[in-house]
Amino acid sequence: MKKILILGAGLVSRPMVRYLLDVPDFEVTVASRTVSKAQELVGTHPRGKAVALLVDDDVALGHMVSGCDLAVSLLPYTYHVKVANHCLLYRKPLVTTSYVSDAMRRLDDQARAAGVIFLNEIGLDPGIDHMSAMKIIHGVQKAGGKVVSFMSYCGGLPAPEANDNPLGYKFSWSPKGVVMAGRNDARYLKDGKEVFIPGPDLFGNRWPLKVADGFEFEAYANRNSLPYIETYGLQGVRTMLRGTLRNFGWCETLKAIADLGLLKDDSVKIGIGKLTPAAWLRSYAPARRDMTEMSGISDRVPRAQDATLRADVAAKLGLKENHPILDRFAWLGLFDEKPIGLEQGSNLDILAKQMLDRMAFKPRERDMVALHHEFLAEYPGKPSQRIFSTLIDFGIPDGDSSMARTVSLPAAIGVRMILQGELKLAGVHIPVVPEIYEPVLAELARLGIECKERKAPAS
Repeated sequence: MKKILILGAGLVSRPMVRYLLDVPDFEVTVASRTVSKAQELVGTHPRGKAVALLVDDDVALGHMVSGCDLAVSLLPYTYHVKVANHCLLYRKPLVTTSYVSDAMRRLDDQARAAGVIFLNEIGLDPGIDHMSAMKIIHGVQKAGGKVVSFMSYCGGLPAPEANDNPLGYKFSWSPKGVVMAGRNDARYLKDGKEVFIPGPDLFGNRWPLKVADGFEFEAYANRNSLPYIETYGLQGVRTMLRGTLRNFGWCETLKAIADLGLLKDDSVKIGIGKLTPAAWLRSYAPARRDMTEMSGISDRVPRAQDATLRADVAAKLGLKENHPILDRFAWLGLFDEKPIGLEQGSNLDILAKQMLDRMAFKPRERDMVALHHEFLAEYPGKPSQRIFSTLIDFGIPDGDSSMARTVSLPAAIGVRMILQGELKLAGVHIPVVPEIYEPVLAELARLGIECKERKAPAS
């Protein structure tokens, strides 16, 4: 019996737990700060167990890692290296769905010496994006061609029938994580020239993008795309871009939020139980003297406080007061005088709370995942070719979200492959080699998660 330790019981954990418990010789222990969440995942399954764990308790964490055959960290990425060090001590493989940090990368030699694999970036983005891209890139190279342009986009969104709010977004993963991602700088290669976009301007650099099945979204660059030239073996490529997809309305609203400075402050504010969104917003859009007062007219009609604040925010952003962005601010409750409902928190916590209160999925609503690649391949003595690869996947009403399935199932497949001896690599890896991506993609296709490819002559 193989013993699997899953650290974390968050939004994406359930499909992984169910998949692994379906393997007859696997035992699954889910460890979480809130044991009730872990218990919900394992239910009454005879080979499932839920335990309480504070990940900062090194003794307890070490004890759990020592007793397992493989550890999965679905914790925030900042804890992965801590878990990895315990895995090194006890020579246990580790699986995560997160980007490889520099600190994780530095453990490569030690993991190889210990004969264990630390498999990272095996989720959706990163994960399925890597695997589906490498399948095509290697196919082009095997046919004697060369990929000279690669653009990849991914987004987790509400399904069309659930897209009923003015920002076009609902949360299928960490709200704070979504907001934090809006602060990242971006860097990519376009027609041989490097493009850099500072975080405050990220949402101002967006463009429409049509993908399969009639879907059209807004796209913007995601972090630093340049290291993937080496990761994907695309030396000499002229365009390399990894981007994010959103419905229309999100980008221009988040750009306004960034322009006001609401994404800047990470300091935790204490004792804010009575703080209202309007008071919070007011601190970033100071009141202006009314024009009638400046002209000496004293009998002006007073305006409601939220209308005054709306006017001041509009002025700071250089917008008319009836601009849709201001309507979205109002819909988010940013002009409201009702307390936010946090006793402490940073700007990101406040914004995430306001959004989640209004942008959560309702019962039976579906989310969707859209992943889209565009390649330009050149072949000696043959016409150039455009290759498209698109995944459109929907969540299950009152069941698993598409985000949960596409993030956790690739990792679950990786866990099974390692424990069943199908994957014998050692060191720190991501799924860009055929011995990982080919069987994982095949199993995902069996589970109904599959990219559809099409080809067209280059115009």
